[in-house]
Amino acid sequence: MRSAFAGLRGLLIIGLAATGILALSTADQSEENPPVRALSPYIEAHSHFDEHDPEGSVRAAIRALLVENCVKIYFLSLPDTFDHPGRFDAEAILPAAKEHPDKLGVLGGGGTLNAMIQEAERTGDEGPEVQRKFRERAEKLLSLGAVGFGEMTAEHFAGTTPYQYAPADHPLFLMLADIAAQHGVPINLHMEAVPQTMSLPVAFKSPPNAAQLHANIPAFERLLEHNPRAKMIWAHAGSDGTGFRTPELCRRLLQRHPNLYMEIKLDPANVGQNFPMTGNRIKPDWFKLLQDFPDRFIIGSDQHYPEPKGPQRWQAVVTLFNQLPLDLRNKIGTENALRIYRSN
Repeated sequence: MRSAFAGLRGLLIIGLAATGILALSTADQSEENPPVRALSPYIEAHSHFDEHDPEGSVRAAIRALLVENCVKIYFLSLPDTFDHPGRFDAEAILPAAKEHPDKLGVLGGGGTLNAMIQEAERTGDEGPEVQRKFRERAEKLLSLGAVGFGEMTAEHFAGTTPYQYAPADHPLFLMLADIAAQHGVPINLHMEAVPQTMSLPVAFKSPPNAAQLHANIPAFERLLEHNPRAKMIWAHAGSDGTGFRTPELCRRLLQRHPNLYMEIKLDPANVGQNFPMTGNRIKPDWFKLLQDFPDRFIIGSDQHYPEPKGPQRWQAVVTLFNQLPLDLRNKIGTENALRIYRSN
């Protein structure tokens, strides 16, 4: 694992030196407010791109690597539905990302596989023909170069994409787990934590969101149990929209499901509930959770490239990351992601 990381790091330095990129800026950098780099190298496992300018997104991500002390960035397509006119998938970024295979990776399915699940849930049609097309599309994404499936969703509040819900143990999710296990690739799942049926939190509006939310933790556990060889990454730990994504819930699920991993995301513009920080210090219960499960967390800041104006999500995560001891930084920063994406 360490040799794999050393090779990745070496390729990064050589490649950037060859192009003359030695010190670069981000949207929030200035002489008065310079970015704080990670104390240890890390892999960014969850970022998004501008589908209208994939080459610009790739350039921005490559420029950001040394600024952040990041060694690889994974791009995901947004979870979407067929009736949303802005829908796109991995094909939008793969050609540009393939120019930098040692620095960039791409997951696919948000604009197609996820849309197929949402459509099957809406219509109730999950029959053999739907399953055949779903498997065909999943296999196609992998053949094109996608290294996992995502961003998928079982509960997603409206924003850039519409409100979306499908049970985590939907037959197409179970099929996707089998395909992922067969190919040794992960599934990245966005799912607001809803332990029991509940009203929509007051911070969100209905419509466009559903007034009542379905319980989803039991179905999520059935998905995890369906194929224990399927590596499931639950996105956005630290960015909680319902108030139930607590360290205690995370601990219980991690104890019960060895194929479950979690990404750390901190959004300085929308801290949500159960935020892991008090001021600039990590909370003791979150610190203890990371210490107790050092092999199960990765960095997934949900950063967008090119970077928007204002505080950056990667910087918020690095503020937490830099407070961890070196051995824990090494695991969460690089070693866990290298294991999850061991062949990519």
